[in-house]
Amino acid sequence: MPEERLQKLMAHAGIASRRECERIIAQNRVTVNGSVAQVGDKADPEVDEIRVDGQVLSTPENFEYIVLNKPRDYISDVDVGGNLPSARDLIPVSTRLYPVGRLDVPSEGLMLFTDDGDLTHKLTHPRYGHTRVYHVLVEGMPTEEALTRWREGFYLDGKRTLRTKVVRSRTENGSTWLIISMKEGRKRQIRRAASTMGYPVRRLIRVQLGPIELGDLRPGSWRRLTAEEIARLKSISAGRDGSGKRQKANRR
Repeated sequence: MPEERLQKLMAHAGIASRRECERIIAQNRVTVNGSVAQVGDKADPEVDEIRVDGQVLSTPENFEYIVLNKPRDYISDVDVGGNLPSARDLIPVSTRLYPVGRLDVPSEGLMLFTDDGDLTHKLTHPRYGHTRVYHVLVEGMPTEEALTRWREGFYLDGKRTLRTKVVRSRTENGSTWLIISMKEGRKRQIRRAASTMGYPVRRLIRVQLGPIELGDLRPGSWRRLTAEEIARLKSISAGRDGSGKRQKANRR
């Protein structure tokens, strides 16, 4: 492949934004074939050895795609205060991995980790509108009126939520399990919506992200994606829905 500027290669690999990658290069943290790189340098990852903080830069041919069942009370990213265990630490893989989206500390379920920066952008940017599915236990027994309001959308922080699929699943000791399918992911959106309706969340488990499903993976366990799952993700990167059909960007 032709040579590209280092910051572009690094951003594509999911290290950081191009601007931040330029800062990393300027801090002498990047080498090409053993020599410290400078801002503006170019390289070809197929023939050059590019390292960031001593770790070889991943290329599209050797990206990692890992799904984890995050347990409750783990932080999705790094806890700078060092008070909480990190979900990333449950995956004994040395590759520099980043979470695709996040789950709140008390939330559980499917998290995807990868070093594929382009895919991360496609799965997390609101304009692509990929489906997320959650099993949610709320206090009490929501009325049909409340669920209808939730489904049709309402205002949070002055902005209307998108239509959401909310299905009543079963009751459990005076609480209710709901199956929630949505195509947006504002911060703590489900918890805030449930509290607004008067039915606070007791448990929240993500079971699907885009075409990837949690299945029977146990809490704290992880696995690499299958070739078929990776193909579906690469269809997303190509702007398709996993079945070969071109996706339409989500319009609000």
